[in-house]
Amino acid sequence: MKNIDLRDYAKERNVNLWEVSERLGYSHETAFSRVLRHELQDDKKAEIKAIIDELAADQQRR
Repeated sequence: MKNIDLRDYAKERNVNLWEVSERLGYSHETAFSRVLRHELQDDKKAEIKAIIDELAADQQRR
């Protein structure tokens, strides 16, 4: 499975991948799933991890 580090990172922080997909602007979560089928560059992974951190922080504030 590709991008397992991102998948695990989101899972550890209780963030759903569909939430990341919405934040990135994908109209359908399946589009983001397709993106994850191929290993992403480190800069894109860093961007996604930052989004995961933001979403996790938002959940803690609730």
